[in-house]
Formats: sequence, C-alpha cells, structure tokens
Amino acid sequence: MKLKKIFIYLAIACCNGTGDVLLKRGMDDLGEIHLNNLTHIFSAFVNPWIVVGILFLAGFFYSYLTALSWADLTFVLPATAFGYVVTAFLSRFFLHEAVSPWRWAGVLLITCGVGLVARGPSLTERREANQLAAQKEQHELA
Repeated sequence: MKLKKIFIYLAIACCNGTGDVLLKRGMDDLGEIHLNNLTHIFSAFVNPWIVVGILFLAGFFYSYLTALSWADLTFVLPATAFGYVVTAFLSRFFLHEAVSPWRWAGVLLITCGVGLVARGPSLTERREANQLAAQKEQHELA
C-alpha cells in the first residue's frame, strides 16, 4: 500500500474519532438539548470545542471522499471503522469515560475486522467496455 493511501486512512480514523470526541466535550459544556427549546442548539456553534470538532469532521469527510475516489466502498467503509479505536482511547483518556472490558473487546474485534478487510484488494478490477466488445466480437468470429 502506498504511503499516500496509508496517510489518508490514518486521517480518516484520526479526524473522525477526534472530531466526535471534541463534539462530545463541547456538548458536555453546553448541556442537554430539549425539543421544546431547539434554539439552544445554536449556542453550540460558538463553543470552541464544537467548532474544532466540526473542523476535524470536515477533515474526515475530505479524506473519506478522497479514499472513495480510488477504492471501493466495501474497502473504505470497513477501514474507517478504525476510527472506533481512536474514539475509545480518546473517550477513556481525554473525556475520562469508563470503558468496560466488553467495549475494549469490541474495539479489538473491530481492529481484527479492519485487518481482514485491508488484506484484500482495494479496488474491483473492471474491464473497459471496448475490451469487452472486442472479446465479444472475437468470440462471434470463432
């Protein structure tokens, strides 16, 4: 795998996990949002934790689109699941959340699944339409 692809997958995992954790940190400052007071949500957009979280999630989205431009969705989407590992670690050590052994086991299982997906091809091989037409023509002549 090329260094560029590794960098994009790391950016996907780190930006996604970090962005989610920063949003949670900002929402802890803001407090609970109630349906009868939806205008309260707009105060979130001036919270620095939420603003930086949104920027990280924009970085995730950019990296995700980049990966989708050269790899199959069935390869990229499971590879993005590594973001759960980043989220679990940041939640435990930055947000000081309790992460149960069952959740750590789930993180390990996700990591193993990402490893399995990463071993396969990232792009489905497709033949050009012209090559298919030429083969069909050769078959008809034979």
